Amino acid sequence: MIIEARNIRKSFGTLEVLKGVDVDVSEGEVLAIMGASGAGKSTLLQILGTLSKPNEGSLLIDGKDVLAMGQKELSAFRNRRIGFVFQDHHLLPEFTARENVMLPMLIAGKGTAQAKEHALELLDTVGLSGRESHKPSELSGGEQQRVAIARAIANGPAILFADEPSGNLDSRTKEEIHALFFRLREQLGQTIVIVTHDPSLAALCDRLLSMKDGLFVE
Repeated sequence: MIIEARNIRKSFGTLEVLKGVDVDVSEGEVLAIMGASGAGKSTLLQILGTLSKPNEGSLLIDGKDVLAMGQKELSAFRNRRIGFVFQDHHLLPEFTARENVMLPMLIAGKGTAQAKEHALELLDTVGLSGRESHKPSELSGGEQQRVAIARAIANGPAILFADEPSGNLDSRTKEEIHALFFRLREQLGQTIVIVTHDPSLAALCDRLLSMKDGLFVE
């Protein structure tokens, strides 16, 4: 198992959002997590992705106890092993598509020339060849999401976490983004965990888990 989470609990004040969640994810699996708003899906995704810490529980990623890591070690681990795609892209508006994709590589210590070259390859992989010099404001929503996906896989992460990755897109673009995720799994062997409200995306995944009131339900 590439992800092993046990008894994950998370509260915000008196509100208990996660109530003892257990989940295992196999290497190379595409897992969908569905549920109504407020069920705890995004909170769980943030914890599995090491962006947030639970109040209780254990979390092994790649066999490593990530909850025991210090902040610096955890940041380096996240930069190397984990990629994120969010509904709202989170691209830096003043940077071009290529510069946005280069950022994680530069943070990881790659040279500029190497990062530039790899960013172009990644933009080609996600179908954006020739758009590398455009800033986010000059790209469509679907194109911005492709840049975000290229950035997420820049350092060849083992796991890609996606939170409503096609939530803001029209139906045709949505299908293209969905197909892209599965192409990446085939090409790069990535494990992908997707939080979604979209039944058509969930149906494509290897496995679907449904959340209700902070727990998985049958």
